[in-house]
Amino acid sequence: MAGRHFDVLIIGGGNAGVSLAARLHRYGVKDVAVVEPEDHHLYQPLFSHIAGGRAKASEAIRPQRSVMPRGVEWIRDGAVDIDPAGNTVSLASGGQLGFGHLVVCPGLQLDWDKIPGLAEAVHSPFGASHYEFSLAPKAWTLLSGLKAGTAVFTMPSGPIKCGGAAQKPMYLACDYWREQGVLQDIRVVMVQPSHTVFGVPGVDDELNRKIAQYGIELRCNSEVTSVDAAGQTARIRDNGTGATEELRYDVLNAVPPQSAPDWLKDTELPALGDSGGFVEVDPETLRHVRFPNIWSLGDAAATTNSKSGGALRKQTSVLAKNLVAARQGKPLPEKYNGYSVCPFTVSRSTVVFAEFDDQYRPMPTIPKVPTWKESRTSWVVDRDIFPRVYWNLILKGRA
Repeated sequence: MAGRHFDVLIIGGGNAGVSLAARLHRYGVKDVAVVEPEDHHLYQPLFSHIAGGRAKASEAIRPQRSVMPRGVEWIRDGAVDIDPAGNTVSLASGGQLGFGHLVVCPGLQLDWDKIPGLAEAVHSPFGASHYEFSLAPKAWTLLSGLKAGTAVFTMPSGPIKCGGAAQKPMYLACDYWREQGVLQDIRVVMVQPSHTVFGVPGVDDELNRKIAQYGIELRCNSEVTSVDAAGQTARIRDNGTGATEELRYDVLNAVPPQSAPDWLKDTELPALGDSGGFVEVDPETLRHVRFPNIWSLGDAAATTNSKSGGALRKQTSVLAKNLVAARQGKPLPEKYNGYSVCPFTVSRSTVVFAEFDDQYRPMPTIPKVPTWKESRTSWVVDRDIFPRVYWNLILKGRA
């Protein structure tokens, strides 16, 4: 592959890269390649269901080759640098690829080391994380086996992929413990860095109702600053008062801090002073503000929306149409409106469906329909319909 040139080169073979490649190919862009080192493709929204005992790990994984669109070249390698002036991407194998247009969507990296002791804790006998595919089944083993004691669920500050997903296994576990008759013997603590449980009007009311129903201790404006795996304790800081406490746990399900990949931080693509390393794009057109033939979408893009698969689906359509227009020297026709969505699994059979814009204002797909109300129908959509749509339509550029 070294030395080859592609009309459109895409870095990242996740949801963003594969679905965009499929759309571009459908729109008539034939010389498209995707750089992706992993040989398996993951459907991340199911990780919460796996950790909550409502899905099997096998449902969330497929061979990367099986999802790569026909006519799109898969380069099984990793990107390590980008030269915007030279229109080249350097690969981990040592080669370089040239591009006419470049789309950067490698996703986020999990920064376990930013919280001392966290990596050791989730790999200990008493910790797990559904943000790691390999650890999601372990989370359910620990949660379902707990009959009494303290379960702590954490979310970090800063941008993360699908922030609401941090809470989902907690509700699934609480409903399970209720069914088993042991919920009253389990202390459940949720450590949340935001000032409310999520931040969207209406959605907060529904989530707070379920939190009260399950007896969950919600620690808003707080975060875990360190973990002692051997002592099974987490240090929690109240960001409002600065006070800290040591909380002992029997089960810890933790979500790590996240940022763009380290190699991307060292390129010219992030904005000056952006410690997260996100690609500096116009949040509406998804085109880089300084390099007109470079684009980004998904978790690694410096957009203002909450990062989610629902947001990505909208972005993919916008970017594909804008890139096609740019290749033809035409004005960019589409604008991304900041839409995002988060289905909260608040029981083992119901979902609170949050749709909102980049200001966390409600933005329902069907106007005047209160989709944020707890619903069995929303569960069916999230658990059964969305995975089928993902594998059969989204990754093929048709939804």
